[in-house]
Amino acid sequence: MNTLILVTGPARSGKSEWAETLAMRDTHPVIYVATAQLDPTDLEWQARISQHVLRRPANWQTLSVPVELPSTIRDYSTNRCLLVDSLGTWVANLLDLENDAWEKQSQELLSSLELAVGNAILVAEETGWGVVPAYASGRMFRDRLGLLVRRIGAIAHTVYLVTGGYVLNLSALGSPLP
Repeated sequence: MNTLILVTGPARSGKSEWAETLAMRDTHPVIYVATAQLDPTDLEWQARISQHVLRRPANWQTLSVPVELPSTIRDYSTNRCLLVDSLGTWVANLLDLENDAWEKQSQELLSSLELAVGNAILVAEETGWGVVPAYASGRMFRDRLGLLVRRIGAIAHTVYLVTGGYVLNLSALGSPLP
């Protein structure tokens, strides 16, 4: 991997815009990897997706990848900048997997990132800052996403936290856990 960047933060914080700004600065062709699944009956979700589409430069290629993220990174990373938005949606798409299957998927993602020959910017939501969910699937989602973000943060060259409309470079400000 030439450069791996993780951009994390709460909902509506500006993390996608920051990731897009970083991708625009990259000299490689950009491939926007959208993990969302379109639901034609959910007009609010379609409006959110449309906002993201309108912000992107016309020359960016977009791939819809709700599940096969590791293989997409392996297949498309050479001499490109991949912008993956978002890891939380990808985790939600795979929430039905049993723990062993989930661990295999997350390990495949980490391996694909470590072996990629290009730049990657990954957007991830921070879900663990609130109340512990009262239902099992909510706790599973929070725990899986939190651990995945931590594992990616450990291999990323730069980790940014975007909150309240501000960008913090955690790699410059903090220290990684041992």
